[in-house]
Amino acid sequence: MAAFRDMEEVSQGLLSLLGANRAEAQQRRLLGRHEQVVERLLETQDSAEQRLREILAMEEEVAQSLLDAKERAHQGGVELQQLQAELQKAGEDNTRLKASLLYPSLCLTRELEELKEIEASLERQEREVDEDTTVTIPSAVYVAQLYHRISKIEWDYESEPGMVKGIHHGPSVAQPIHLDSTQLSKKFISDYLWSLVDTDW
Repeated sequence: MAAFRDMEEVSQGLLSLLGANRAEAQQRRLLGRHEQVVERLLETQDSAEQRLREILAMEEEVAQSLLDAKERAHQGGVELQQLQAELQKAGEDNTRLKASLLYPSLCLTRELEELKEIEASLERQEREVDEDTTVTIPSAVYVAQLYHRISKIEWDYESEPGMVKGIHHGPSVAQPIHLDSTQLSKKFISDYLWSLVDTDW
């Protein structure tokens, strides 16, 4: 039970570490599904524990009934017949209990196997996502560094939406960039930024 709670904590930690890349949506879906599987398993386990407690309580009642019947058996033949009737009833109850226990345990075993298969599938998919992330993020970082070296522009990523801000570090002086993309065309902004790039290599 503690292992499942640990798995749930790991899932929460993974969700908080997700970065902004194309694998994020798939990881969220996989981790959400993983959490559902863990919750379902915990619910099934709680239900089985409740049934076991009920069965133990019934067995205690039957055992007490048998003890009482044995004491009454010493008091006479009529009481002995009553004890035999109670024993027969207890045997029937015991058979019913065993039958009712057998069916849920089979269901639980099947569900547990299904959950293990789902968990193995989730682990495979998570490994694939990790491999994709390992390839995608370094190449994106490389491209960003390459653009920075060519353009010599240091972008202000915290600017308001619609504003293009940064500083161009030219050969002689640093020049601020402040463009409003809601009033200027993308072509104009692109041409302006390329005009800042030094053509002397």
